[in-house]
Amino acid sequence: MNFSFPITPARFTTAEQTIIEYIAGHRDEFFCMTIVQLSRTLNISEATISRFARHVGCEDFKQLKQIIMEQTLKKGPAVKLKKTLQTGTDNLLSEWLVQQQYYIQKTSELLDQNEFKGAVEAIYNAKRVFIFAKNASRSPAGLLEFRLRRIGIDVCLISPGASELLENLALMNGDDLVTMFGFSKISSQGKIILDYGKTAGYKTLLFTSRLYHNESTTADIELFVYRGEEDEYHSMTAPVAVIDALILSLSARLGDTALSRLEKIQSLKKQYGKHLGS
Repeated sequence: MNFSFPITPARFTTAEQTIIEYIAGHRDEFFCMTIVQLSRTLNISEATISRFARHVGCEDFKQLKQIIMEQTLKKGPAVKLKKTLQTGTDNLLSEWLVQQQYYIQKTSELLDQNEFKGAVEAIYNAKRVFIFAKNASRSPAGLLEFRLRRIGIDVCLISPGASELLENLALMNGDDLVTMFGFSKISSQGKIILDYGKTAGYKTLLFTSRLYHNESTTADIELFVYRGEEDEYHSMTAPVAVIDALILSLSARLGDTALSRLEKIQSLKKQYGKHLGS
């Protein structure tokens, strides 16, 4: 649970756990929802949601939203960074690396191996791979694009601009794969990509830090990566590790094709590298 309530019950029902997990992963949407809309989204009765609010010490659903909103406003990026730094400053590097080991272990435990295998096959079978990411996610997205291109995959990194997105959507068809990064939530552009896929027929692959999704924002393949708790400085260690594992598995799947591509690149470097200043 990533927030505190006036009362923390000893146990929650399955329905209450679903409500908590949804709020944790969809705060922006939750703040704009009525109790009726939340009920329809989760397929949980309004009465159950009202009982949950009272169970955690709130007068009603309105007060529940207010408390969570106040806590969210206190957890901006600067606060997250400060909290992470305060965990120990005598040997920050060592402590941070140990923490990254935990993130990778958590990812290993929660990432579905069948989904991972499905991601490898989806990239292998795709005619083209499009990659979409925004903000900090563009860093691992760029790494994925670079590594895929080096082993011979036809790949395109989509600019987050609205016009560029729509221009790329017009190119996509059922032979393509669209890979997205939406760790804490799926952006409006990401929702458009998922929605248009129903018409164009392309497959979608999502890197996510959420274990719960409603049906309207579900990709064909989802790779879970653990990046720390909501109020911590979010790490890219696990996403990068999963990307490298994808590339290694895909290279093994491609066999000699991947190796010959890398050998050709090396040969070109020897032939022309000195003329390019490298």
